[in-house]
Amino acid sequence: MEVNRFCNARSLDSELAIMIGNALSKDISRFGEAILVVSGGRTPIGLFNELACLKIDWGSVTVTLADERWVEASHMDSNERLVRDNLLLDRAKAAKFLPFKNNEKTASLGQVVCAERLDRLGKFSVVVLGMGDDGHTASLFPNSHRLGLGLDMTSTLPCIAIDSVDAPHERITMTLPRLLHSQKVVLHIVGEGKFKTLESARTAADAFQYPVYALFQQQTSPVEIFYAPQV
Repeated sequence: MEVNRFCNARSLDSELAIMIGNALSKDISRFGEAILVVSGGRTPIGLFNELACLKIDWGSVTVTLADERWVEASHMDSNERLVRDNLLLDRAKAAKFLPFKNNEKTASLGQVVCAERLDRLGKFSVVVLGMGDDGHTASLFPNSHRLGLGLDMTSTLPCIAIDSVDAPHERITMTLPRLLHSQKVVLHIVGEGKFKTLESARTAADAFQYPVYALFQQQTSPVEIFYAPQV
């Protein structure tokens, strides 16, 4: 993996937004459309604000999520709400958004609808992943009994319902093979503690202990790390 280091999150967000914008524009030029996959949490908010102002053809871009909590879009924990409030603004308001949350009562039931939606999309242009302090990425948690299914590179499932003992809400997450079906994959990390977790993952070399390690051991799509030690 290539590590792009920045002195702070602001400079990282600016450069990463430019890279993403160039990749989206390239796919729009080649295919007439582009697909951007983003993650939730606090880390990408500055990036979302930078992306929203980019002068690209947002009307030809579809934005979707790497994972989602099974809550209503108005809920404070909803990744959809986070994206609508911070990314789908200004110029990016013209982008199409593909949500995960649907009318089914549970994530397990909603998985079928999510899979149908994802199956309509082709290869992603850019996937931006984050990482939790426990080494999870998307909603691929180390303590989930469905982790093996999510990491299975032979699986044809684009997404699965999943849960974590330590995290609230049922969730839907894209599987590893679907996330890696992308022109570019970025791991976006801010904070020295998280970088130490990443180093621990590389040392342990165990994707079931640190799911993010699965990004290191695959050969499907190259992964770039964008890292800043501080906000």
